[in-house]
Amino acid sequence: MAHPDLKALVGGDLIPQQASSAYRGGDEMRAIVHLRRAREGYASGTAESAVLERLEGLLLIAVQREVEGTFALERADALLDSYGLGYPGLEWLETKK
Repeated sequence: MAHPDLKALVGGDLIPQQASSAYRGGDEMRAIVHLRRAREGYASGTAESAVLERLEGLLLIAVQREVEGTFALERADALLDSYGLGYPGLEWLETKK
């Protein structure tokens, strides 16, 4: 099965507009909720779910939920590594208008 590269993921509809808007508005917790909902639409273990979980983990760390965020990053990064993909950062939430 072919997996998309990171550029294809960021350019598509992977990141919910509501999550980006909430993040840009300073509401990280609301952004987390939208990322979780979006992640539920993808099968576990997919590149898409890993990207969404990584972004969620970064936001959890930003709102002082370090343990939960670190576990999310570990799971997501292991999957992204297995697909040979890089690690998306919070700038992905800023690119969606």
